[in-house]
Amino acid sequence: MVGIIGWPVSGSLSPVIHNAAFSALDLDWAYVPMPVPPGSVAHAIEGLRCLGFAGANVTMPHKTEVAQRVDALTEDATLLDAVNTIVVGPEGLTGHNTDAPGFDRFLRRDAGFEPEGRAALLFGGGGAARACALALAHGGLAELTVALRDPARDAGIRATLEGAPTSLSIVAFGDASTVHADLVVNATPIGAQGESLPVPPLRADAVVVDLLYRPAGTPLQALARSAGAAAFGGLGLLLQQAALSFELWTGQVPPLDVMSAAAVAALAEGGPKTEHGDRTT
Repeated sequence: MVGIIGWPVSGSLSPVIHNAAFSALDLDWAYVPMPVPPGSVAHAIEGLRCLGFAGANVTMPHKTEVAQRVDALTEDATLLDAVNTIVVGPEGLTGHNTDAPGFDRFLRRDAGFEPEGRAALLFGGGGAARACALALAHGGLAELTVALRDPARDAGIRATLEGAPTSLSIVAFGDASTVHADLVVNATPIGAQGESLPVPPLRADAVVVDLLYRPAGTPLQALARSAGAAAFGGLGLLLQQAALSFELWTGQVPPLDVMSAAAVAALAEGGPKTEHGDRTT
């Protein structure tokens, strides 16, 4: 048994994705939603151990609290102060964060973008944005500009990249339109209702990633395609992160094609919706 801890979790795509993968590989596993209200996290993660669970995903609003309560943390989970995957082992509960490595896999394998020596513009400073920033820094990005509604609220992103060789600049949203970037990433909810971001002129060789996957096409993606640039939504990233969790629990390579088909079908049917900010589930 594995599952997802969050509040709420009724909108998560993770049960659809993982159960399709378990079925495809003929694994006797099941993935279940586990709604855990605020204040009950300690009991919930202890219950994983007591009930014989192999692990769990963690979604909002519990990622940071779980990071403070597990027995051990990986390096990425420590840097991000957030856990989105728990592995139950003989030594206790280990907290992982697959957001950063998932974004790296997505960029390299799906988008064909190599960050080393390049420049990127990132909108947002929340958990998803910090994971993207960490992945880019690990990948050797030369310059990162982060656009924030309030540039004074930059402590989280600066702490995440402390000691990294990547040059970091913080700008207000209004100043983002003048930034040079090979990669543009939207890690905010802007665009879900048709809003536009102050994006700089895009070259045809630029790559644009909108972490939203509802709606299927956002204004940012449309703008990128009109400029001849490559544009991607958030579904590919979601799948790569889910795949990393799957590998941690089962030790097997997940069938990404099956997981993708299940997610696309659920979205097309108007199935589970994921709350904003949860890029894993």
